[in-house]
Amino acid sequence: MQRFILRRILWNIPVLILISVVTFGMMQLVPGGPFTAGGGGRPIPPEIRANMEAKYGLDKPIWQQYLNYMGRLIFHFDFGPSLRNPGRTVNAMLFGGNFLVDVLREQLKATFGTEASSMTFAESPSIFDSSALVVKTNGEVVGYIAITGSDRLEAIRRFLSLAPIMVSAQVGLVSIGLALFVGIPLGIVSALKQNSWVDYSAMFVSMLGVSIPNFLLGIGLILVFALWLGWLPTYGWGEDWKQVIMPAITLGTGGMAIIARLTRASMLEVIRADYIRTARAKGLAERIVIVRHALKNSLIPVVTVMGPMMAGWLTGSFLVEWVFSIGGIGKFFVSAVTNRDYTLIMGTILIYSVALVVFNLLVDIAYGFIDPRIRFE
Repeated sequence: MQRFILRRILWNIPVLILISVVTFGMMQLVPGGPFTAGGGGRPIPPEIRANMEAKYGLDKPIWQQYLNYMGRLIFHFDFGPSLRNPGRTVNAMLFGGNFLVDVLREQLKATFGTEASSMTFAESPSIFDSSALVVKTNGEVVGYIAITGSDRLEAIRRFLSLAPIMVSAQVGLVSIGLALFVGIPLGIVSALKQNSWVDYSAMFVSMLGVSIPNFLLGIGLILVFALWLGWLPTYGWGEDWKQVIMPAITLGTGGMAIIARLTRASMLEVIRADYIRTARAKGLAERIVIVRHALKNSLIPVVTVMGPMMAGWLTGSFLVEWVFSIGGIGKFFVSAVTNRDYTLIMGTILIYSVALVVFNLLVDIAYGFIDPRIRFE
C-alpha cells in the first residue's frame, strides 16, 4: 500500500507540472492581456502599459516568466500578486487575509477606542508568535500585545468559515453529503423495485437532475424559496446557516442524479450474480444480502466517478458561486478570466488540479477496501 501511494504521488508530480505549463502557455496565447484596457474598457496608453508589464515581469520571455512563477510557488508557496487587483496577493484572495490580525485589531479597538485606527503592527503577526509589536503610523512604539490561545482558535475558526477556499469546501461537503445520502438509497430502491412506479419516479427525478443546468436550477430555487416563500436568503455567506442550503442543493443535484443512476445500473447487475442467489438460498435476510454482499460491489462505479466530482465540489462551482454571490474561489476564477488576471487564473487552476489528483488517489485506495480482490501491487 505504501509503495503504491508513493508511486502515485511521484507520477502525479509531472502531471501537475504539465498542467501548469499548458495553462501558462494558453494564457499567453490568448489575445490581449491584463493591462490591455483600464477601467470602463478604455485603452491604456502604450507607455503606461509597458511600465506596468515591466513591474510585474510580463515583458520577459515566456519561459522566464514561467520559471520565476514556479520558483516562487514551489519554494515560498506564493502565487504572486493579483495583476488586476492592486495591492492584493493571490494568496490573500484565495486563502483569506491574516485573520489573526483582524482578531488583534478588535482587541486594540476595545482597549484604545478610536485611537486604535492610527495603530498597526511592526510585522504581520503569525499564529505561532506569542506577542505582536504595536506601533503608530508615525513610527511611535505603543507596546506589545499578547497572542493567546483563544486568539489563535478564533483566527482558525474564521479561516475555516470565511476563507474563500474554505467557503467553497463547505458548500462542496454539504453537496457531497446530499449526493451520497440521497443518490445511493435512491438507486438501491429503484433497482430493487425495477419497472415499478417507484423505479420510474426515481429515474424521472434523476433525469431532471442531470438535465437541468446548475445556474438555471439555482435561479429557480431563488425565485421559489427566497422571493416567493421568503424561507431562505438569496446571497451571502457566514451570517446564517441557511445560506448554504440552496447553493448545496444546486451544486449537488446533478451529482446526486448521476450517482442514483449508476447505483441502480450496478445494483441490477450485481443482484443477478450467482453469489447473490447463493446467499439468498442459504436463508440470509434480504437486508444482509443487499447491504453486506450486493452494495459493496455495486459501489465501485460510484466511487470511480466520485473522484472528479468531489474535486469539483470542494473547489467550488464557478457558476453556482456566481449565482448566489458566495465568496468562494469560483467567483474569483470567473472574474480572473474576464480580467485576464494571469496569476489568479493559475492559482485557481492549480488548486483544482491538486484536488483532482488527491481525490483520484483516494478513489484508487478505496477500491481495495470495497473489493478485497483488488491488489495495489
